[in-house]
Amino acid sequence: MAVKTKKKKSIPKRAKTGIAAVPLENGFRACRDYFHFELDSKDISRICKEFIRKKYSKEDAQAILANPEYHFSAYDARAAAIFWMSMNFEFESPFEKYPEYIDSVYGDLLESGRKILEEKTETDRPVIRLTPQELLRRKVNDTIGRDIDDLEDRWINGESVGEIDLYTLFQKHDLKGAAVPYLQERIEFMRDGYRDAYDKTEECAVEAYENLSRKNLKSRLDICEQMIDDLDKIKSASKATRKTRKPKTRTADKQIGSLKFLKESNEYKLVSIDPLTVPGSLRLYTFNVKTRVLSEYVTTSVNGFEIKGTTIQNFDPDQSRSTKLRKPNDFLTHVLKKTPKQIDKEWSKLTTKTNPVNGRINDDTILLRVDQK
Repeated sequence: MAVKTKKKKSIPKRAKTGIAAVPLENGFRACRDYFHFELDSKDISRICKEFIRKKYSKEDAQAILANPEYHFSAYDARAAAIFWMSMNFEFESPFEKYPEYIDSVYGDLLESGRKILEEKTETDRPVIRLTPQELLRRKVNDTIGRDIDDLEDRWINGESVGEIDLYTLFQKHDLKGAAVPYLQERIEFMRDGYRDAYDKTEECAVEAYENLSRKNLKSRLDICEQMIDDLDKIKSASKATRKTRKPKTRTADKQIGSLKFLKESNEYKLVSIDPLTVPGSLRLYTFNVKTRVLSEYVTTSVNGFEIKGTTIQNFDPDQSRSTKLRKPNDFLTHVLKKTPKQIDKEWSKLTTKTNPVNGRINDDTILLRVDQK
C-alpha cells in the first residue's frame, strides 16, 4: 500500500512596504509619487540626513543639520531625488536638474546652519539654563508647531484641510505677540513654495507640486496667506494691549542727592530752606547772591517739582520768571513774608526786566521759600 506524502504548504511572500517597495521600473516620476503618497515624514527625514552625512564633511553636515527639522522631513520630492541618485539612475525629462537643485538647497542650508551654530556657541554656558526666548520657542513648537506638523502631514497624504485659525490657537495656548516670529518664518517658507508653483516662477517648485491641481495649490496658498494675516493681527493686538510702564517716582532724598545750593549768606543774612521740601511743591523762590537774580518757579504738575541733578524739573516756563534786583534787601523782605499775590503786586513795580528761568541751581543760590499754591 502506497504511503501518501504530505504536500508542503507554500507560504505567501510578505508584501514589500516602505523603501523596499519603491517602483524602479517606471522612471523617477513614479518614484517621486510613491515617496509622496507612501512614505511618512520620518522616512523622508532619515533619507535626507543620511545623504547629508555621507556627502558633506562632518563639520558641514553638522551645520546643515542644525537647521529646523521641517527642512528634512517636509520635502518628499527632495528625498525621492536623493534615493534615485543613490541607485545611480538617470533622471528623465523634465527632472534632469534635480541633482543641481539638491546641491543648491543644501548649500543654502549650510550658510544658515553656520549662523545657527555660531549663535548657539555664543549663548552656551557651563550651566545650561533655558532663556525665556528658548522656553517660548519650545512652547510654540509643542503647541501650534504640532498643529502645523499635522497640517503638513495631512497635505502629504492628499487630504483636504480647512483653514487654521491661528488667532484662536494663540488664545487657547496663552501665547502673545512675542511668539509670532517663531512661526512666521516657517509659514512664509511654506507659502513661498506654493506661490512659486502656482505662479510657475520656480521650476523646481512646479515639479515638486506637479501632482497637485491648480485648485489645490490655490487652496494651500490661501491657507498660508490666512495664517500670515492672523500673525499680523496678533502682533497688532499685542501692541494695543501692552501695558505702559509707569515711571518710578524717586524719593525726595534721592532727588536732592546731587543738588548744589548755598546754605547761608552772611552778606544778605539769608538761610536756605530744607531742600527736601522742594520736590512736590508748587511754587519756589530762589536768589543768586552773586548775580542778584531772583527767580520764581511755578508748576502746574500734579506731582509738583522734581529735581534731576542740579536742575528744577516740571516748572511752567510761561508762569515762571526771574529778574535782577537793584536793592535785594528791600525786595527779599516781601518774598519772605508776603503771599504770592502780594509778591506779584510788588514785582510789577520793579523797573528791571523780567526774564525766563532756566531751572539751574548752583552753589551761589539760596533756596528762599516754597509754597503749595
